[in-house]
Amino acid sequence: MKQYERMVAGLIYDPCDPGIQEMQRPYQEKLWEFNQLKPSDSAKKQAYLKEVFAECGEKCYIELPFRSSWGGHHVHFGSGIYANFNLTLIDDGHIYVGDRVLFGPNVTVATANHPLNAKLRRQEMQYNRDVYIGENVWIGSNTVILPGVHIGKNSVIGAGSIVTRDIPEHVLAVGNPCRVLREIREQDDLFYYRNERIDWDEITDLNMLYKKGIFVE
Repeated sequence: MKQYERMVAGLIYDPCDPGIQEMQRPYQEKLWEFNQLKPSDSAKKQAYLKEVFAECGEKCYIELPFRSSWGGHHVHFGSGIYANFNLTLIDDGHIYVGDRVLFGPNVTVATANHPLNAKLRRQEMQYNRDVYIGENVWIGSNTVILPGVHIGKNSVIGAGSIVTRDIPEHVLAVGNPCRVLREIREQDDLFYYRNERIDWDEITDLNMLYKKGIFVE
């Protein structure tokens, strides 16, 4: 079995294999070019996401710089996704991101892992496990999501968290290791920050919010 075949099968493999590096290098070159784009190069940024990513929906935006092992070639984006500065996607495995996910600055999502066996690490061997992030999730700044993790829809991951295991839907989770703090509840429909109320009466253009994919029931 070739090393690339071992890679896609989720087995331990050699990422330095010449065949794998030959496949990977063009995406790394395109990523370098992507990171040189100006803020006004919106069309070129969208073209990159459509060309290089495994899947990319509409109205997705990534603040530069952006880092990725395969340039996003194994990344599956839904629609309405926003990623702040320094998003790092270690996409040796696949990363699936649902609609309207928000990434804070300096977030890392990793699919690659290395064996505990020192002999294998000396040979630079690794294996990959896919990551799944559900729709309407907000990932706070400086969060690290480890290989194989599933995050349920509508959940919030607090800043600085290290997500080592699955997180269910509709919860606020935070910490190292990341744990569920509480469910997202009716009170969160009333207050946006501590005791500061959401002024629903002043939000007059709900149709526009729906169109932008911001307002979620």
